[in-house]
Amino acid sequence: MTEFTPLAALMGGAILGLAALLLLWLNGSIAGISGIVSRVLEGQQADNLWRWCFIAGLVIGPLLVNKANFSLPERIEVSWPVIMIAGLLVGVGSHLGSGCTSGHGICGIGRFSPRSIVATLVFMLVALLTVFVARQLMGVSV
Repeated sequence: MTEFTPLAALMGGAILGLAALLLLWLNGSIAGISGIVSRVLEGQQADNLWRWCFIAGLVIGPLLVNKANFSLPERIEVSWPVIMIAGLLVGVGSHLGSGCTSGHGICGIGRFSPRSIVATLVFMLVALLTVFVARQLMGVSV
């Protein structure tokens, strides 16, 4: 996962873009994962079946890709508390930003949404700052 492979990146981006486009065209919905998951957890929506299928695809997809001879990480080198804190921060950030990287970065930019363009720039700047602080100031290998 540390090697950049242009073909795999192009294929992955094309598949993500096509999936987001199909969901928008066929269902009128944005493929923002945080919004999809939060609406399932609320349990208030009458049309949650497609959301459950979407979430199942997120879980099943990597298993299928792994069978197709693509390599996926086999171990995560951080502790569970770090993973839980990171997940909490991502959830809070998604709530504050009214969407996640998939909703803003893939779907919003694809629709030329100024709000999504700004949100994605903020996501990227915070990611760069986080990696800098972790590697240079804290000595963490990420």
